[in-house]
This record gives sequence, structure tokens and C-alpha cells, in this order.
Amino acid sequence: MRVVLILLVVLFVLLQYKLWSDDGGIAEIWRLQRAIEAQQREIDDLKQRNAALQAEVEDLRGGLAAIEERARSELGLIKEGETFFQAIDENETEQP
Repeated sequence: MRVVLILLVVLFVLLQYKLWSDDGGIAEIWRLQRAIEAQQREIDDLKQRNAALQAEVEDLRGGLAAIEERARSELGLIKEGETFFQAIDENETEQP
């Protein structure tokens, strides 16, 4: 009876070792779950970025106001008939 009990304990230990350490074991499952969570967070960030870019594309396609605002701010353009005034700070132009 003692030999059978020892054999069962050894078999149990071997099965536990395979469960915890081999490929497809619990440790690998936990590692894969963490990798999935990290990829899901990255996907969520990319979806938000895509949504923002899509909104900007739709805004540029849909209205002239967005194009006009972008031309004014990024290119410094003015409308026909407008007068451009540039204010210069006297303190900035003086050299020490």
C-alpha cells in the first residue's frame, strides 16, 4: 500500500510540474493574457487616434471654414480685401 501511495504522490508532483511549467501551462496562459491586455490597450489608443483623424478629415472635406482657419494659422494667409497689421514690440527689437 505504501508503494502505491508513493507512486501516486510522485505522479501527482510530475503532473503539477507539467501544469505549471510546460508549454500551454498556467504560467504561459498568464503571460499570454498580459500580452492580450497590452495589445487591447494599444488598439484602443489607435482607435481614438483614428477617430480624431477621421473627424479632422471630415471637417476639412465638409467646410471651407476649417480650410480657411488652417490657411490663416499655418500659412499666414489673409482674405482678399483685408488689411494685415503687424504689431512690433519695441522692447524686442532693441539689441542689448
